[in-house]
Amino acid sequence: MSEAKSTPKKPKEPFPGAYYLAGAITLALMLLFMVLGATLPPGAAGFLVAFVLGLTVNPKYVPFFFVAGVFSAVMGFWGQEPQVAWGGVALALSQVLVKRLNRTG
Repeated sequence: MSEAKSTPKKPKEPFPGAYYLAGAITLALMLLFMVLGATLPPGAAGFLVAFVLGLTVNPKYVPFFFVAGVFSAVMGFWGQEPQVAWGGVALALSQVLVKRLNRTG
């Protein structure tokens, strides 16, 4: 009897250095959002950052992030915190977008 090899296979890169390029792009985008967030007014910065990060949510967690966004918006407007308020609005909107554009469910 021959035994199957139990060596885990390493995923193949689409092209040499693809993972390094993806890491560099990710770091550049994070730096860009840090700079934009620091230079924009609080409401606009909160909206921008929460919206972009909200687009990265796994679709099965959309309802929870939507509730968190609505809660943040209500508490932010109630407490007169524009960054939190507009961030909550953006998070809720991004979750609606993720839900509508998700093809699997």
